Amino acid sequence: MENPQAKTSSLNVAVLTISNHRNDKNDTSGDYLQQAVEGAGHHVVERTICPDNRYAIRAIVSQAIASQHIQVVLINGGTGFHEQNATPEAIIPLFDKEITGFGELFRMFSFEQIQQATLQSRAVAGLANHTVIFAFPGSTSACELAWDQIIEAQLDINTKPCNFVSQLKKIAK
Repeated sequence: MENPQAKTSSLNVAVLTISNHRNDKNDTSGDYLQQAVEGAGHHVVERTICPDNRYAIRAIVSQAIASQHIQVVLINGGTGFHEQNATPEAIIPLFDKEITGFGELFRMFSFEQIQQATLQSRAVAGLANHTVIFAFPGSTSACELAWDQIIEAQLDINTKPCNFVSQLKKIAK
């Protein structure tokens, strides 16, 4: 019998929670993402909680982009419309290419759950230095939606007709 894991390309992922209130004990969204990533056969190589500050976010994401060991960055939080939410402003200038369809698709799926409130979601994604970066709201339900309905398949080399795996950094195993 064929091993399904043998067909999967294992990726190195950083999970970044943006919050002025969460910590290691109450970061349920970060917990969910770590479990989901590892459940899909990938590795969480870094997990950080960062205050909602444009420059702190940009510094952490810049380090991940420059790292030779991180291929994917999952950012939860800081994407709302409140004036202190700074994730899109922090990361969009770092993108080599923006993945505009991610935000559109996220809001389309989110509409089914939260109706017109999805209008204030500023979910974004992009590619920088062969690192794919996804940013979405910080609620656990938003993390589940982003991972289950969009991201997981795009990090699976078997997803056809396309996925992001071939565009990511090659990591020596």
